[in-house]
Amino acid sequence: MPAKLDLLTPTEAAVVAGVTVRDVHRIIDTRVLPERFYAWKGGRRLRSSGCTYVRFYVHAAGQLTADERALLIERAAAQTRPDTSEWTIQDGFLTYDLTTMAADTEARLSKLERARELVVEDPEILSGTPVIRGTRVPVYDVAASVAAGLAVSDILEGYPSLNEEKVELAVIFADATPQRGRPRRMHEINPSLKVISSKKAAVREAG
Repeated sequence: MPAKLDLLTPTEAAVVAGVTVRDVHRIIDTRVLPERFYAWKGGRRLRSSGCTYVRFYVHAAGQLTADERALLIERAAAQTRPDTSEWTIQDGFLTYDLTTMAADTEARLSKLERARELVVEDPEILSGTPVIRGTRVPVYDVAASVAAGLAVSDILEGYPSLNEEKVELAVIFADATPQRGRPRRMHEINPSLKVISSKKAAVREAG
């Protein structure tokens, strides 16, 4: 079993927390979280254990001020162990329950870990282009097909070696690890795939 991801890039943290990359950078810049959740060696990093607090800070913006959210995060981080299932914060007469948020970020982290395991880079396969393990299918081509609006069923028809879960994980990998340079156009990816909508195709949650 692969080691659990600990230090995340801002794009990875955004995927795990379910917020925008801009939100993550703002939280890093303003030091919203306790210092132990940050790491600077090798670039700006957030510990995966802080993603629940990132999600709370962003999603509670409509109910609490920035100072109130930061104070609650400080209290929660002081009383919550990484291995605990207890995610409630007591603030006077009020209780904030982050259990659902914690479960959601944990599920997102698990999918990111699986996505990382799914993708390989081998100089002998397409000159090192990131591909889905056991295939010669470029992961960014699959993600681009979803972003272009192709139905998942059409993507699977064009790439019969894949399944719905692999399509979903390909999208997660691409979101967490953006491709550098100009993405390939659809006619360059797979001529058999036809764009039928400009809307992003929905990918069913894999169990």
